[in-house]
Amino acid sequence: MENTSVNDYLGKEVNIKIDRQLGSRHPKHGFIYMLNYGFIPNTLSGDGEELDAYLLGEVEPVSSSVGKVIAIIHRINDDDDKLIVSKDGKDYSDDEIRALTEFQEKYFESIIIR
Repeated sequence: MENTSVNDYLGKEVNIKIDRQLGSRHPKHGFIYMLNYGFIPNTLSGDGEELDAYLLGEVEPVSSSVGKVIAIIHRINDDDDKLIVSKDGKDYSDDEIRALTEFQEKYFESIIIR
């Protein structure tokens, strides 16, 4: 399977499988997930894993969801971009996205792509 272009997902509706639920602890690094975090099945990103996604707009832990890709966090110092998926289609500002994903993204240099 060849790498999936994250830019192809901007503005599209996607199904997310959540493997790190809101409130869970990262198994290796120990931080708490402040959002539901998962991946888009049957995709391949730069790190050799499935394409990762943050789910915004869901306040309960879930195992899967559907939403619209409203932005991409492009990590400059890591080959592992993240989709920003809005459950209800609501738009979030770059500052809101940064604040909501800061628990994990603070370790990386990145830009937000729209």
